Amino acid sequence: MKKLQITFIIIVLSISLAFSQKILISVDMEGVAGVVTSAQLGPSGWEYSRFREFMTAEALAAIDGALEAGAKEIVVADSHGNGQNLLIEKFPDNVPIIRSWPRRFGMVAGIDESFDGVMLIGYHSSTQNMDGVRAHTFSSARLTNVSINDISVSEGMWVAMVAGHFDVPVIMISGDNVATQEVKDFLGNVETAVVKEAMGFHSAKTLTPVAANKLIKEASLTAVMEINNFKPYKLDTPVKLEVSFKHYQPSAVLAYLSIVERIDSHSIRFIGKDMVEVADFFVFLLEYNSSIEP
Repeated sequence: MKKLQITFIIIVLSISLAFSQKILISVDMEGVAGVVTSAQLGPSGWEYSRFREFMTAEALAAIDGALEAGAKEIVVADSHGNGQNLLIEKFPDNVPIIRSWPRRFGMVAGIDESFDGVMLIGYHSSTQNMDGVRAHTFSSARLTNVSINDISVSEGMWVAMVAGHFDVPVIMISGDNVATQEVKDFLGNVETAVVKEAMGFHSAKTLTPVAANKLIKEASLTAVMEINNFKPYKLDTPVKLEVSFKHYQPSAVLAYLSIVERIDSHSIRFIGKDMVEVADFFVFLLEYNSSIEP
């Protein structure tokens, strides 16, 4: 009888742990259902106000799935454009939202060892990908490539590397078929929600928002239910970052730093002791501007 009681307690504790996860949800916009051009992506776009609603709804669908699966704590990072896209009044009172820039760890701001998984909503493929909708890496206007340890990365892959430093896996991604496959090929096991099929840089066959939200909720629920099946992505150290710019001047100016090597007219190399050091340098690279005023 005593052995049965101990077994029962172990089972109960295992179930309790499995359904008490802390999840970080990073939300971009290019991979949201229906998004195909700049008309949807920023305040100057004529469809932006509508697509803020759709972006918010996809984030809420991911939250609903995670909560239904038993997640105990959720943090959302608004990770598109100016970082002020999500309609925060629509979120549950117990779900905080990280907004605007600059911020440490960028699209996965807030990440630390206390999280059990990361979800990527509305993500897109990398600048080196010829097929995805709005394919770029961090800045379509400024960058032509970002590589880590000789691997050309997408934003989803970058996030997986940062989260992996803290032993946190990426467990789910939504976006077009190209972006989701790119991350799946890189990570192996990750839950996906394909909300549109890429037909070009500015074209796609898309699900409706309602259909996309249903798919995202199902993928989120499954990801949290099966969270123990996902593994964090661990990098070999030190970590080599290489960045190529569209214009030559950023690489020339950055090369004045003794920690930076200019490897060609448009590209620089930085080597950090780990992904945290690389991520901190990358935030500096993207955000520093001597003309910025408070």
